[in-house]
Parts: sequence; C-alpha cells; structure tokens
Amino acid sequence: MKREVLAPVLLGVVLLTGWLLTAGQGSVLLPTPGAVAVRLFTDLADPTYWSYLGFTLAEAFGGAVLGIVVALPLAVLIHRSPWSAAAVHPFLGATQAIPAIAIAPLLVLWLDYGLVPVMVLCALIVFFPILVSAVVGLKHVDPDVVDAGRIDGATSWALLTQVEMPMALPTILAGVRNGVTLAITGAIVGEMVMGGSGLGTVLTVQRAAVDTAGMFATIIVLCVVASGAYALIQLWERRSRIIESLD
Repeated sequence: MKREVLAPVLLGVVLLTGWLLTAGQGSVLLPTPGAVAVRLFTDLADPTYWSYLGFTLAEAFGGAVLGIVVALPLAVLIHRSPWSAAAVHPFLGATQAIPAIAIAPLLVLWLDYGLVPVMVLCALIVFFPILVSAVVGLKHVDPDVVDAGRIDGATSWALLTQVEMPMALPTILAGVRNGVTLAITGAIVGEMVMGGSGLGTVLTVQRAAVDTAGMFATIIVLCVVASGAYALIQLWERRSRIIESLD
C-alpha cells in the first residue's frame, strides 16, 4: 500500500482509538463514535438537512469566486505596477488583523441579512491567501522566458495570458485550494453571527441544545466537504495540460 494511503489510514485509526477510549469519561461531553455515526446517518437521511448544506455551499463557493475575481486582477496590478505594489502592501497585512467575527455585524448593517453578506464575508476571508499566492507566483516567473517573449514581439497582454499566468498557475491554484476551504469556515462563522439557513445555523441550534453528537456529525460533514473541494482542485491541477507542460 502506498504511503499516501497508509499514513492517513494509520493516523485515522489512532485518532479513532483515542476517541473511543475517552468518550464518556469524566465531565467532558464527548459523544461516542457510534452515537455520532447514528446521528450522521439520521441527518443525511433528512432532505431538509441537504437544503441546509446546499445553502452553506452556495455561500462558501459564491464567496470564493467573488474573492478570486477581485484578488487575481489586483495581483496582476501589484505585479505590473511598482506604484500600486508600494501603495497596497502596507494595507494588506493590516486587513488580516481584523477578525471576521468583528466584520460580520457591519456587513449586516450595510447589506442586511441573507445570502449576500455571508458571501461577502467569505470573499474577504479568501481574498488575502489567493492574492498573496498569485503575487508570489507572478513574481517568480522565469524572467528569461518573459524577456524571450518580449524579443519575439509579444504584447503585454500576451505575456500575461500566455506566459506569466500559465507559469504562475501552480502557485495560484495552491492559494485557491486554501481559499476554498477557508470560505467554508467563513460561511459557518457568518451564519453563526448573522443567521441564515445553512449548517452554521444548525450548529448554533445544536450548541444551544448541548447536542454534542449532532455537532460532531455536522462538523464531520463540513470536513468532508472541505476535503472534497480541496481534492477536486488538486485533481484538476494534476491533470491540467498547462501544468503538465511546465514539468
């Protein structure tokens, strides 16, 4: 068995064994794996639960797309314009000092409740890692290749679309993978603070009811969704003809 398969399986067995040994011990409200499995099966059999999941996914992936649409052009501007880079850089780090939970109430005041403010919150969360990855990827494009393109008469747009962006694609996609998983976290945080019709609201109700088995089941669903999105982007990256041509 390959190490990539065996290592996570072994770690999973260790974690599951530790969970079995500690569940129900002392004052910690830790449900048993069996109770979580039963609750997970029950929830997934309920059509309403899937509507909650769909709403959360719409918020997360809508916000991720919005963050990507804003981050990539700004990354190109920073890469191409020293003045823009000098103007923007001091503010980028400052934006990360503002906790998402502090922005959420302001978004409610500005955008009201519903899907849009949570999407904007997700976009704000994914914006920074995608921007940084794109800027780093563009900065590390081989300058000899770019110079060769200029000598061949390539325009600035052609250099960007046919040389720089394809060569920076692996780094950009690394940022996108991280951004998409962060967007799911942002959707949950947004729903728990601003309300909504997704799994964040489900978690809030379960927390109020001290429903630990339900909370574990919902968290597992979110972990599976985030891992699946990460894996799909990674799979597309591995099969991309652009990236294969760079090897």
